[in-house]
This record gives sequence, structure tokens and C-alpha cells, in this order.
Amino acid sequence: MVAAPAALAQQAAGQAPATATLSGDKPGPVMHRNVFGQFAEHLGTGIYEGIWVGGNSRIPNEGGYRRDVLAALKAINVPMVRWPGGCFADEYHWRDGIGPRGKRPVKVNTNWGGVTEDNSFGTHEFMGFVEKLGAEAYVSANLGSAPPAETAQWVEYLTAPAGTSVLAKERGANGRSQPWKVQYLGIGNELWGCGGNMRAEYAADLTNQYSQFAKSTNGPMLKIASGPSDSNYDWTETFMKISGKHINGLALHYYTRPRDKDWSDKGPALGFPEREWASTMAHTLQMEEFITKHSAIMDKYDPEKKVMLAVDEWGTWYDPTPGSNPGFLQQQNSLRDAVVAGLNLNIFAHHADRVKMAAIAQLVNVLQAMLLTDGAKMVKTPTYHVFDMYQPWMDATTLPIEVESPYYHNAEFAMKAVSASAVRDKNGQVHVALVNLDPNRPMPISVAMTGVQATGATGRILTAEAMDAHNSFERPDTLVPVAFDGAQIANGTLSVTLPAKSVVVLALR
Repeated sequence: MVAAPAALAQQAAGQAPATATLSGDKPGPVMHRNVFGQFAEHLGTGIYEGIWVGGNSRIPNEGGYRRDVLAALKAINVPMVRWPGGCFADEYHWRDGIGPRGKRPVKVNTNWGGVTEDNSFGTHEFMGFVEKLGAEAYVSANLGSAPPAETAQWVEYLTAPAGTSVLAKERGANGRSQPWKVQYLGIGNELWGCGGNMRAEYAADLTNQYSQFAKSTNGPMLKIASGPSDSNYDWTETFMKISGKHINGLALHYYTRPRDKDWSDKGPALGFPEREWASTMAHTLQMEEFITKHSAIMDKYDPEKKVMLAVDEWGTWYDPTPGSNPGFLQQQNSLRDAVVAGLNLNIFAHHADRVKMAAIAQLVNVLQAMLLTDGAKMVKTPTYHVFDMYQPWMDATTLPIEVESPYYHNAEFAMKAVSASAVRDKNGQVHVALVNLDPNRPMPISVAMTGVQATGATGRILTAEAMDAHNSFERPDTLVPVAFDGAQIANGTLSVTLPAKSVVVLALR
């Protein structure tokens, strides 16, 4: 339950308010809808059980795809899905995933849990999935363990006009005569790590080679290079110098961990102390610094911003759920994750000139997932609800919003308590997102607005009493957005008191 505005105002009395300026008369770049993209890797139960159960399953399905998952993802208008990895991509050979399912080779997933991979979800199944969603396809090619010809042939199989080549005819024999549209092609994945442990110079040369021979014959296909992790600015410098003219995007990967010193000790997803709430927020906010500095390097070589920064792996990463296969990267998803999602989406909005695509990791049952499944049961996570609340940001024009906020302090961590972004949608309506990351104090904020004709606001809020409030299969609606009527507009100023640890999204009218 959300406290009434008067009660919140009383709690916040005597506290310095946050202030902001929103410049509706200075429109910025459009926030591309694919910034709300998703990532589905062959990892744990993300694909099998999460998306694909096969046509003979007792779980309600449409041709093998879970009906409940499809409906939930359609409801938030998932715009793009990245597949098949991740680390899995650089050991994946596309021919293993075509033809009759019963005849596809069975292998071991050496990256994630050492489990059997029967390849029953392959090219046709993935492309069918994105078609059912009405989403764009982002296919990650194998640079680490396959030659350039394999990538070129996969692209031909996917995009060649019906009946024009041996591969197009083979696609037709496998049940698909017409070509697919592939919006994005990933040229390898994490070439500095699981994609081959390469030097940047060598990886950039290979990127140019693979990119040269991968040619779509069904419309433009944007090529995304394996970019840096975190603060590896040297990688960006090298890639932009060597490959900047041969690619359309550079991928950035960054995961938020409460404990970021040792990958074997990341901290639990639930039952964490406030210090780990604070560390999680502080580490999340580093995304702003990383994007700013990588973008500045890209600007040196690409001042016209033709090459996008694609944040195609981001989200929280905790210790695995106790009792689960540690290679499945299974974790719960709480209010903390919802606030992290809001902070990141606000940061992406601030950098809409360069960040034109992103993919949260991952779609179902893995890391910071939208959905969790267990047999025939499915639950929407708090992160799912934040993506739902931010739908007006898709393809909307960003508006500058500058925030001055009191700081939230805990242990050695200190950060501004309030984050914000604003957009004007295609119908001219202005939307404002406000995140209060302070888990203890409500935060009053006044937003002075220019170029905005509005006299009132309606909205929704996501918040709870507990920092680790979450939805379970037994209680799927513990944490869901509810109506928020605590915003007023008078004399060109928007006034709101944000409850502690909350995400508020407003539509101005």
C-alpha cells in the first residue's frame, strides 16, 4: 500500500527537497524502442521450459511456444530479442539447429551447467518466436569457433529470396520458403573473454573479416561488434580506430553486482542488508560513467554518431538461488531490481543519441528476468512491471531534465537519491519517470517546466515496505504497479513526494 500524499509530505517535512528543470522546448533525440530489447541465451531454463516446451507439452502452447509467456511479452511490446548468446553463441553451429528436430545432433552445453543441448530450439524456432512477438531479430554469430563462411552461409540461409540459392531451397525444404528479416547481426560475443580471450587488435581485424562476408539480401542488417566490458576504454579506442568504418554498433556489457570484488561472491538476491541495497544502487549508477566515457571515445572517430553503442547485456547478477544448478544463473527478482531497471532506463534516455539498442539479461528464468516459470506456472517480476510502466518511452522524443537531489548515504556509499527522465510521445503527451533510490526516506521534488502545456498528472507507482519484496508463484501480485495520484501541477511546476524506494511514472495532461 502507498501512503497518502499528505502522510508522505508530513514524513518528508524538514527535509531539503529535490528540484529539477524539464525543458519541453528543447527536444532531444528519439529513444529507440529497441533500447527495451531482451536477451534469450541457451542457458538454464531460459529457452527450454521458459519459452519453448514443444508441441506435445501439457503446458498450453502455440506450436511449442508457451502461451502464457507469449501473452506476457506481447503485453509489454517486446521490440527485439537477442539469441543464441552470450557465451553459448561462440560455440553454436547453426546447422545443428535446422531440419527435423529428432535428427538434430545432441551436444553438451559446456558454458552453462554441462547439460544436454538437443538443439530442438534453433533458427526456425527463434525466428518464429520473434515473429509471434512482432519483434526484431538480433542473431549472434559464432566468431570464436567457426570460420567466416559459416556466418556468411547462415545469413544467406536466413535472408536469401525463395528459391534463389541452394541454401534458400534448403530453408524452403525445412518449412520456410520466404526469407526472414534480420535487423541485427552480432559479430561474436565478448571476444575479450569467453568468445576467445583475444587482444583488441586481433579481435577488430577478425570483426572486419566476418563483417565483410556476412551479407543480407533481405533489407539492411546492422552489424554489432563485440565491444567493451565495464571500463575497458582501450578496447573501444582500438575497435573504433580499426573497425569503426565497418560496423554499425559496438556492444557494451555491464552487470550490477552488490559485491563486485569476486565473481564467486556476488551477494544474495533476497534477504540482503541495506548496505547491499546501497552498493547495488551505486554500482548501477556507474553505467552513466561508462556510457559517457565510451561515447566520448566513439565521438573522436565517429562525430556523426553513425555507430551506435548497444548495451546488449545489462542487469543484476547475484549468487544463484540456493539449491539450483549454479550454471543456470537462476535468481529471484525484487523491488531492488525494479529500482535498478528504472535507473538504467533513465540513463539510457540521457544517452539516446548514442544508445540506440540494449538488451537486459535475460528474458525468462535467468538473471534479471522479465518472467519466471515453474512447470505450468508463470509469474511476472518487478522488472517486468517497470518495463511495462516505461512503454511510453519507446520511440518517444527525449526531453532534457536536470535533477538536483539530496544524497542517500549508507556505509561508504553516497549518491543522489532521485533519478529522472522525460519524453514526449508521438501524440504530444509528456511523460516523466522519477526514481527514489533511498530505501528509507520519501523525497519531495519540484520540477520547473518550460515548453510543457499541462495542468495535471496521472500515473502509476511500484513500491513496497520491504527492500526485497518480490512476486512468487504462490503470491504473484505482491509487487505490482498501482495508481498514483500524488502529483500536482501549478504555475508550470510539477510537485511530487516520492515514497522511499519507488519508481513513479507520470503522464502529464
